[in-house]
Amino acid sequence: MESPERIENVPQAPASGALGRATEQRIAWLTLVIGFLAAAVAGGAGRWQWAKGLAVGTILGWLNFRLLRRGLDVLVAASVDQAGGPLARTPQVAFLLAMLRYGLIGFCVYVIFERLRVPLVSMLVGLCALGAAAIAASVYEILRPGG
Repeated sequence: MESPERIENVPQAPASGALGRATEQRIAWLTLVIGFLAAAVAGGAGRWQWAKGLAVGTILGWLNFRLLRRGLDVLVAASVDQAGGPLARTPQVAFLLAMLRYGLIGFCVYVIFERLRVPLVSMLVGLCALGAAAIAASVYEILRPGG
């Protein structure tokens, strides 16, 4: 049986860590701004159930992003610690965090839908605030690199 290959000449992470964190922070606050702005528009139009669903979806999208970032931080830390060693192993906590993240969001959506009678589609649209924020932050980075 062959021994696992060793990783040689592992490239170092680029010196753009601060820039990456700034983009992550921009996505986090843009998620809240875009989602709550959409909820305010729905509320202003008299669609209060939709406004609640958009707000709840926005909060769940923001929470999903925060938990995703923590899970990825665990993976990055593990890969840096294992650089140059035998074949890297993924920590079990990373898988647990991913399952917890999806389970938590699914459970919250179910409870809110069943107990508060908030329209499911409005919560799903609120979850899309994260995607809109990621697109907006990406466009900003393209138009103002390093800014």
